[in-house]
Amino acid sequence: MIQIENLSHSIAGQPILKEVSLELPKGGITALIGPNGAGKSTLLNLMARQLPLQTGRIQVDGLDLAATSSNTLSKTMALVSQHVGVASRLRVAELVRFGRWPHAKGRLTQQDHEAVEAALEAFDLQSMRDRFLDALSGGQRQRAFVAMAVAQETDWLLLDEPLNNLDMYHAHSLMQVLHRLARDKDKSIVIVIHDINQACAWADHVVALQNGAPVYQGAPDKVVTPQTLEDLYGIRPQVIDVNGQTTIVTSR
Repeated sequence: MIQIENLSHSIAGQPILKEVSLELPKGGITALIGPNGAGKSTLLNLMARQLPLQTGRIQVDGLDLAATSSNTLSKTMALVSQHVGVASRLRVAELVRFGRWPHAKGRLTQQDHEAVEAALEAFDLQSMRDRFLDALSGGQRQRAFVAMAVAQETDWLLLDEPLNNLDMYHAHSLMQVLHRLARDKDKSIVIVIHDINQACAWADHVVALQNGAPVYQGAPDKVVTPQTLEDLYGIRPQVIDVNGQTTIVTSR
């Protein structure tokens, strides 16, 4: 479980998160939704210790982030940010191997190589394993970075808008892989996502943020309603059930 207590955060004097107290369940997929500027990415980056805590406390499976070593944390959670910078002349397989650094420190064992190969296969990257990152499309690079995080084999996987740049097929495939990891490997996944239909299709738990604070949370069919969507986004789409799945339908 990730426990967040009295968390506030400002950037350049502008409040981004305001006294957030929240518990994210262990196991399954938790989707963070909400309008632009709601604080979703900031919250995710604070959970991954990519930003310094200003006020409040975060614990991950009982580990206090402020007192946990980087080595321990890197074996507990992996993060894929929205904006990642890496040497353009790096090959796909080389990038994915970086996911094994917390375990192997550069000296890969057979187990490490197997984890890399499994990640390449899971994200349909084997045919481009030797291609340079700057020769890939944005969607292909996105899949490569998620594969690197999966190869890290942590209990927690934090993903900031991983469906950006992905076409319909690869977005569906990525969510399938994440769902399988949560179901079969007991992974805990937190994902910032704008596609509400994808959140409804795959998430076990949804947290909706607005103006720097969580305003709704629970199962997708409890959180995603015409009223909550109007509160969050200022539009009131249809919310229908399609084969037991909550689905959003908008009209002109």
